[in-house]
Amino acid sequence: MYAAEPLKKLALLGATDKHIKISSAEFAQYTTTSSKTTARLLKQLEDDKYIERQLVPGGQKIILTCNGIDLLRKEYAEYQRIFCRDDANIELHGKVIAGLGEGQYYIAQHGYMSQFSEKLGFHPFPGTLNIKLNEASVATRQLMECTEPVLIEGFNDKERTFGAGKCYPIRINGMKSAVIIPERTHYPANLLEIIAPVNLREKLHLIDGEEVKIVVEKKNKCEG
Repeated sequence: MYAAEPLKKLALLGATDKHIKISSAEFAQYTTTSSKTTARLLKQLEDDKYIERQLVPGGQKIILTCNGIDLLRKEYAEYQRIFCRDDANIELHGKVIAGLGEGQYYIAQHGYMSQFSEKLGFHPFPGTLNIKLNEASVATRQLMECTEPVLIEGFNDKERTFGAGKCYPIRINGMKSAVIIPERTHYPANLLEIIAPVNLREKLHLIDGEEVKIVVEKKNKCEG
């Protein structure tokens, strides 16, 4: 795609989280094109909603939009998939955040607990740990598809229906755990809910805002 390379250059110059001031002639040095061609390219990126641009004396102020950042994340994930080695771990990094308290109710349901014990090999603590991934890990999260998920079936307890979901075995700061993704819930791309055989906050002495490392345990080999 035409946009990926110039967006990458702008991102490397710092345009993901702040406006950068640059002229078309200056940016042409990064794109190996003429300043006229670069000016047209920047206009096209603006028209396609990949950047926001404000003309100022001596150049322009540019910042990537959410669409532009999402495009780079997709490119990043695709390169990760290309170069994913059989022996390479998939690492995600993020910070502990407060949850809504709903996880405890759902995890504690017998229809789920019995499946977790059988399929994951542990009886989960009735609650989840919520992690907000950093920007790089939002894209890398897609590589969990390199692993085979543990499927959790939905069930009916005669009062209501509980939906299906899938789990990905992981280790968080070395502790055996699993990411759980309900089938009917659309989570933000930067949010993970994690279950474990212990209260992770207490066991790992975690507080809100603390950084953690998550290693996805591969079951399938990456293709390519």
